Amino acid sequence: MNTTNTGECSQRDGASVRFDNVRVAFDGDEILHIRQSAIELGSLVAIVGPSGCGKSTLLRIIAGLLEPSGGRLSIDAVEFAGGGDVQTGFVFQDATLLPWRRAAANIRLPGELEGQPVSDSRVSDLARLVGLTDADLQKRPAELSGGMKMRVSLARALALSPRLLLLDEPFAALDDLLRQQLQSDVRRIQQELGITTVLVTHNVSEAVYMSDQVWTLGGSPAEVTSVKVVEIERTESVRGTAEFAACVESVFAVLRADGGMPGA
Repeated sequence: MNTTNTGECSQRDGASVRFDNVRVAFDGDEILHIRQSAIELGSLVAIVGPSGCGKSTLLRIIAGLLEPSGGRLSIDAVEFAGGGDVQTGFVFQDATLLPWRRAAANIRLPGELEGQPVSDSRVSDLARLVGLTDADLQKRPAELSGGMKMRVSLARALALSPRLLLLDEPFAALDDLLRQQLQSDVRRIQQELGITTVLVTHNVSEAVYMSDQVWTLGGSPAEVTSVKVVEIERTESVRGTAEFAACVESVFAVLRADGGMPGA
């Protein structure tokens, strides 16, 4: 894995991800089958679908945390053999911060695990990027709000300049206003850094606002039943427009046709 660890949050190329009959089976039952699909370089793809349909499973396959039962997953046209092949940042629904460490030390953790120290200047740059102050960096998780914890988790995921950023319901526990603020911030950061990003969410409005494409999973085994290309201007006011509402409704229509709605 080649990672440039500098004191700047400069733009980096993302990675393209392609699926060729990627299958997952448990106890002989196939639960997921991604036939011919692609996540393009530098794009943000949101994945929606009913609870239990395999959204998080798909994310873990991309991360190399779960090996598919069959098929081929390739990144940048090279067959992907596991999580160490491509630098990947992962943000979970729970911020998963170490409670005894201050925020700055939590951000440095990936570098310690990989033997690639993260400099003080890098931590400071990441803090500014995600909306943390120098004072926030000195706080332990118990002293941070839910939104600030998620910002620390995002900074930690970006610490080693990943080419893939994977987000598994990162805003689910936040109130609506804070959730919208973080949606805008993550979209801005993703565009600024050029990181290929995959977001799993149950929130269709969130998926539409943040993504370039919305993939709907459905069926049994679950597969990509629809790819909605989102071509809207990303401003706060767009959420109240007819264009945005129509885009959200088109995704809901696919979910209804598949016989399932996003779960709570």
